[in-house]
Amino acid sequence: MKDKISKREAIFYSHKMAQLSKALWKAIEKDWQEWIKPFQLNINEHHILWIAYHLKGASISEISKYGVMHVSTAFNFSKKMEERGLLQFSKRENDKRNTYVELTEAGIELLEATLNEYNPEDNSVLRGVMPMTEMYGKLPEFLDLSALIKEIYGDEYIEILERSLENIEEEPLVQQPTDIEDYKKKSKSS
Repeated sequence: MKDKISKREAIFYSHKMAQLSKALWKAIEKDWQEWIKPFQLNINEHHILWIAYHLKGASISEISKYGVMHVSTAFNFSKKMEERGLLQFSKRENDKRNTYVELTEAGIELLEATLNEYNPEDNSVLRGVMPMTEMYGKLPEFLDLSALIKEIYGDEYIEILERSLENIEEEPLVQQPTDIEDYKKKSKSS
């Protein structure tokens, strides 16, 4: 690598990537928290629901890997959601070493409710890309970013991402908007 770029270029690139990534993540984090707040979820919990849904059950280590979170974080938040009746833990007949989680009916209903309440107009990143979308006729692509993430996390990470994106396109997850107040009343009574 030393022959290809100078130390100054490496520092410049690393600093720019860090600053831009942090700024983008801050916007994403704020939008995500605001979106799921009415459902008494945090980002880790919502992310675990998505992963378990798209993998049709996932091991704690898979949640950790694909959710880019520490194993203890994946386990602790999954355990909290099990206590709330959103997930159930199990062992597989052919794999007694790993603990798997699957969404319960209540977990599926909650995930679907969050998706039905998603409002693109409340998403600052989506609003930010609209001028480019208008100019080019489509949302910006992620080719460079996907290639970078693939180098860091591997092919399997990108494959899981692509599978989840296909699920979003193919499955009728998002239906009619839900009434958040009805959902809150329903969840308090159970």
